[in-house]
Amino acid sequence: MISSAPLVRRLPPAYRPLFAPGPFRRLLPALAVSDLGDGMSAVAVPWLALRLAPPGQAGLFVGAAVAAYVLPGALGALLLGRWLRGLPARRLIRADAWTRSVLLGAIPVGWAFGVLGPWLLLVLLAGSSLLHGWGASARYALVAEVLPAGHRLAANALLSTSGWVAMIAGPALAGTLTAAVAPAWVLGLDALSFVVLAVGAGRLSAVPGAAPASARDRAEREAVPRGEGLRVLRSRPELLALLVLTWLFNLAWGPVEVALPLFVGQELAAGPGLLGAYWAAFGVGAVLGALAVGMLRGGAVRRVLLGIVAAHGVALLSFAPPGPAAVSVAGFAVVGLVYGPYGALSLGLFQDLTPPPALTSVLALRSSVLLTASPAGATLGGPLTAVLGPRAVLVGAGLAMIAVAGCAAVAPVLSGRLARPAPGKSADPTSGARARAGAGG
Repeated sequence: MISSAPLVRRLPPAYRPLFAPGPFRRLLPALAVSDLGDGMSAVAVPWLALRLAPPGQAGLFVGAAVAAYVLPGALGALLLGRWLRGLPARRLIRADAWTRSVLLGAIPVGWAFGVLGPWLLLVLLAGSSLLHGWGASARYALVAEVLPAGHRLAANALLSTSGWVAMIAGPALAGTLTAAVAPAWVLGLDALSFVVLAVGAGRLSAVPGAAPASARDRAEREAVPRGEGLRVLRSRPELLALLVLTWLFNLAWGPVEVALPLFVGQELAAGPGLLGAYWAAFGVGAVLGALAVGMLRGGAVRRVLLGIVAAHGVALLSFAPPGPAAVSVAGFAVVGLVYGPYGALSLGLFQDLTPPPALTSVLALRSSVLLTASPAGATLGGPLTAVLGPRAVLVGAGLAMIAVAGCAAVAPVLSGRLARPAPGKSADPTSGARARAGAGG
């Protein structure tokens, strides 16, 4: 964590307030450590599943393990709201972190004692992800809770950047470690990273400005009725339109994750090194894009989001012409660059336009919905790639994104005002929320 005043002064102005003493600065290093742990799991989970897969079922079991580490979070977001929606963001982060640390930590223990079998691995992975929809959403709810509106966009961008950096560094680190130790031990490091997050979240109550919630705050959270997240989305066409747009965007992206490895292996006749280069280029572009959006001030956010979806699709057209791989690698870097800002901008709109007591519930519902999109697209991508070929699927995904952006720009149901509230106007007039200043969040 940057704490030296001279170093802070060298940061872009939009990011300097985030490193002032307070809850956000205290928690940010712990969040970055847990992101790195999750980045390592992207290699460790499928590699361990491959080691434990029943004979002749490697492909199915690896897919089941990857799904078990992600999809139960969507179920948890939908089914556990009765018990979790009234909890403060800090407690949700801590509950998710302890759950992941304990259950992921059981994996290397089971490996060491020789009792870790295929079904036990799936159970532990699924259990570790059950609260993750709430924990991940609570990170952004905490941003809205502890930072003024003008600083939220930069904070969202910083959290997104942490995830993208972990996407680059985590798999590389895990690949190096699995050459020396079993992948179960790498998942043990992932578990330790969540211990760091759980301890960090637990220390927030000791930070000035992060005192325990007042009786009024607790009453507001506990008064949030069941199904409040869905009710808020129904009453806010801007947010519902944004959720639909993002789901379709992620659906169109799903086939890319299936087609890209086949494109590298079949059409380019190359190995995993080139596949790694594609993803590294994407990650670097996403980091730069996420950092850049944190310095934005104002603007029509709806048009920016639609532009991102369209530009993402245009960049995927770099796979169309036959030629050297360098062309499509550069195009994939642009894909990451234009996608990097999307999460920070869209989450900022949810933070601004959702009544504070319902924010965690709304974000958890958002996560549960979006978690279904990319797997659905990947499911479609398999047969499409078999019939059309990987190059056609990559280009087709780009064309689908351009079509989504075009339809969203003209369809009445998606024409709600998604832009950030103007300075001095309330983003939530019905809830009496404070007037928003500037374009932050």
